Amino acid sequence: MPKGYWVSVYRTISDPEKLAAYNKPARMAVEAGGGRVLVRGGRVVAHDAGIAERTVLIEFDSFEQAVSARASAAYQEAPATLSDGVERDFRIVEGID
Repeated sequence: MPKGYWVSVYRTISDPEKLAAYNKPARMAVEAGGGRVLVRGGRVVAHDAGIAERTVLIEFDSFEQAVSARASAAYQEAPATLSDGVERDFRIVEGID
């Protein structure tokens, strides 16, 4: 069964305090949903139209598990803390087994 991944690339972070407030409930929801953080911040080398900002990669045992974790009540409160503090590209993708 292919794994599922949350991929977040932050285009801008205009309010680091809001991002910090988001991290705790988001981390708890990810852990409750069975996710494992593989990348959070760190160095980035961007190519083509890429953005060298904060990147987060979270792995789940399946694509369905990744989708369920994002839809969970535990996660739903987390994005509200971000409001207009960041602009990010968030997607859920399916791995190749």
